[in-house]
Amino acid sequence: MGKITVSEWMSLDGVYDADLMDQWWNPYHSDSRGKHIQAGIAACEVMLYGRTTYEMLAPYWSSQKNNEMGVAAKLNGVRKYVVSTTLKKPEWENSVVIKGNPIEAITRLKQEIGGEILVTGSATLAQSLLEAGLVDELRILVQPIIMGKGKRFFKDGMRTGLELLRTETLDKGVVAEYYKPVKA
Repeated sequence: MGKITVSEWMSLDGVYDADLMDQWWNPYHSDSRGKHIQAGIAACEVMLYGRTTYEMLAPYWSSQKNNEMGVAAKLNGVRKYVVSTTLKKPEWENSVVIKGNPIEAITRLKQEIGGEILVTGSATLAQSLLEAGLVDELRILVQPIIMGKGKRFFKDGMRTGLELLRTETLDKGVVAEYYKPVKA
């Protein structure tokens, strides 16, 4: 049986807003953060995306041919599943659209895949998977800044118990947190 890992990047106050990444993400770049991200991607057997994240990433990464940032080859070669009711024909190589009931389809996928199923970004999908109890591990890469505004990953009313597995301090004060969801 596969393991669903959700990997999210955010500010200390939970802002994951792609439109504000120049404020909360870019200033904290380091080699250690880059290596952390590379290792997470390298370890997965398949990727799972929501439509918005997929459509944001596909044009860029599909055009990369020289293993840019140490992950392009993996991102282009790995099987990718995208949850969408509107995406007709996925253009990114090795992509499959999940239509219909995503929770049922992902439950089946989890039973079929032997390794890690990595969800990156895709907040709405990640929140649904957490709510359905399908997430085996939640990895949060916290940047040491309080934004005070922007889209937040943790929505009002969202409740999930978490068991801390470990933390890792990266350069520039970035903290990688690893959690196992548990019943609250």
